[in-house]
Amino acid sequence: MHRVQLHYTLSRDAGDALVRNPLPEMLEAVARQGSISGAARALGLSYRHVWGALKRWEEQLGSELIVWGKGQSAQLSEFGTKLLWAERQAQARLAPQIEALRADLERAFAVAFDPGAHVLTVYASHDDALAALRSHAAQPGLSGQSGALHLDIRFTGSVDAIRALNEGRCTIAGFHTLEQPAAESQAARTYRPLLQPGLHKVIGFARRTQGLIVAPGNPLGLRSLQDVARTRARFVSRPLGSGTRVLLGDLLAQAELAPGDLAGYEHDEPSHTAVAQAVAAGVADVGMGIELAARARGLDFVPLVHERYHLACLKSTLEQPAMRALRDLLQTATWQQQMEAMPGYAPMHCGQVLAMSRVLPWWTFRARRHPGGAR
Repeated sequence: MHRVQLHYTLSRDAGDALVRNPLPEMLEAVARQGSISGAARALGLSYRHVWGALKRWEEQLGSELIVWGKGQSAQLSEFGTKLLWAERQAQARLAPQIEALRADLERAFAVAFDPGAHVLTVYASHDDALAALRSHAAQPGLSGQSGALHLDIRFTGSVDAIRALNEGRCTIAGFHTLEQPAAESQAARTYRPLLQPGLHKVIGFARRTQGLIVAPGNPLGLRSLQDVARTRARFVSRPLGSGTRVLLGDLLAQAELAPGDLAGYEHDEPSHTAVAQAVAAGVADVGMGIELAARARGLDFVPLVHERYHLACLKSTLEQPAMRALRDLLQTATWQQQMEAMPGYAPMHCGQVLAMSRVLPWWTFRARRHPGGAR
């Protein structure tokens, strides 16, 4: 059995990769460039280095990685193709856990390298804009703050995120709902017991688009959940407790469909990234997710609904320095322009403290009756 060893490095710019592995990077470059020399140029390495490294890995793994015939371009062997596919699947499925591990390490070192840093612990439904915000906020001096703002983000389901807030395990919880969720919607039934006016506050963050992630060209012609049910397309969902699973429940009810009408409804993936990877790998025909995850993997996207992504906190923390720094940062033009450049995203009341009755309209407040019947 081949064992996996992890390591990490400290750097000012660690790049976008969650876990670096030079072998899949080389295989990816060979597949794209069609030659070892082209792969070496793309990676900024010498031909001799790439050739030698591939040969050493072939000896260690006991199988050939690259094949080519005379006058033909280099191609991945069947084993090399499977190895690259396995790495992509693992990265996609483990992305939330890897992000949490990296956040733990960054938080641990934040004080050592930046005495003026603010640190906020965030439990949130998986969201690519939040991941981008973490990188953006870590730059010192933004929005007038003396040190960087370190967002310790743990991606989890929306329900678990709000529970973590209520249990004191985080300062901010990220969750999402339809723009106008009905009073009897699954969203209302799910979040009403967890959020209380007077105790919690909602900070605006983003408007994003959710829909169907499908193969390039949308070969099955899927335009709605009814199409998914009618064609028996292989569906991939998100886990119980995730905001997207709650949203899907409301969309199924609106379409007068039951979960069992979707072939593969019980198949779930832990993030939008993993859903998109499942479709890209041919494991599923269609999944529910955000547009950015689809576009990042060259997939097509069928928009179904716009929703609001909210940041919830306790009222008592609103004016704490770290929370104040986050609210100020969210309202800067620089951050909002960055969000607008992300497919399927737009800033919406970004950084503003909003009335819960406005964004979660199932809350209604009756005037109290005074003695004698007067109001």
